[in-house]
Amino acid sequence: MKTAKKAGNRLIEIKAGKVGPIKPRQKTVKVKQPGDYPGLPPVYLEICQNYRKFMEGPPLCDELVALVQHMFTEEEASVVRYLGPLTMLPADKVAEKANRPVEEVRPILDELAEEKHIIVSFGPAGAKTYVGLPIVPGAFEMVLIRQSLDTLTDWHRRFAKLFEDLYETGFMVDGVGKMPPAIRYLPVGGVIEAHPMALPSDLLEQIIDQYNSFAVGLCQCRMTENIVGRGCGRPLDNCTAMGAMADRAIAAGQMRRVEKKQLLEIKRQAEASGLVNWAMNQNLMPGSSAICSCCGCCCHAMRMISEFNLPGTIAPPHFMPEVDQDQCDYCAKCARACPMGAITINTKAKTREFQPLRCVGCGQCLVACDKQKAIRLEPVPGYQPPKFLG
Repeated sequence: MKTAKKAGNRLIEIKAGKVGPIKPRQKTVKVKQPGDYPGLPPVYLEICQNYRKFMEGPPLCDELVALVQHMFTEEEASVVRYLGPLTMLPADKVAEKANRPVEEVRPILDELAEEKHIIVSFGPAGAKTYVGLPIVPGAFEMVLIRQSLDTLTDWHRRFAKLFEDLYETGFMVDGVGKMPPAIRYLPVGGVIEAHPMALPSDLLEQIIDQYNSFAVGLCQCRMTENIVGRGCGRPLDNCTAMGAMADRAIAAGQMRRVEKKQLLEIKRQAEASGLVNWAMNQNLMPGSSAICSCCGCCCHAMRMISEFNLPGTIAPPHFMPEVDQDQCDYCAKCARACPMGAITINTKAKTREFQPLRCVGCGQCLVACDKQKAIRLEPVPGYQPPKFLG
């Protein structure tokens, strides 16, 4: 296992010898009514309502309105309002609903799909089907995924800032537990490869072996935190798509093609930097998947636990740490390394607390305990492998 200097985690605090998670953030979203926006063009209110319909999306609030107004011009909004999240329509059907010539509507849809990446399109030119996306997961990732920070414009930076303002209201709290967990975190490769209880779904290489095409781009979450001045310093270039999704991202210039060997090395370097790899439990498109490398201080999925203390969006882990109390010297390396803030160590009182509901079973605590070797990963009794949703 390679080692690297670990970056900090702003959601872990050190106070009076105690190392552990910060106090959980509370939901602060202030729900508004359409009448609270008398001067807002109705098309924007309609789009806000569309976003609400998917996975308990954000309610009508100032932060959502500001983001939607930034995402779409009024003309774009007048067209895209007919594409709610995951709604699929060809240009002529959108034009029919908008009561406008298809020659006017199609260029607007193409701009949104191919330049702004707020929606997606499938099919040949002139016969495309356009698909609306939720804000997250969906438009947030598609708008910001790229190969280089040099391609970020002021529009992209403003988009990231406004999205972060919306996220920090805690609106996603309402959706926790209402949908099957979409992702699962993988144990650190160097730790789990020799574990006798490991399953194929635990092993990064076996997951990757199912695909022939691989693409890598910049992490949208850490990019956003850099933009708002809270970057953690961990590497960005490790967001991965596989299969048809990879081919599509490469063709669009959003990601670069890599070989399997390169991808595995990128993921090993990510783990060595304290990042944790997650894999999809569902197919976003046939023959495709994604594996991201995340930190608890930037990743918007992990922050639902590390910042809001709300497990539920992530599948329960196969493994959890067990500690040999005779070997532990309460150095708190494990608490600093845990991306989820599941461990609290009092270095003065020599006490240890563990919150199993916050644990994703990644094994970074074990890696951090390099001298005392007081931690091991053990399978969770009754663990059920993830059910993959098509």
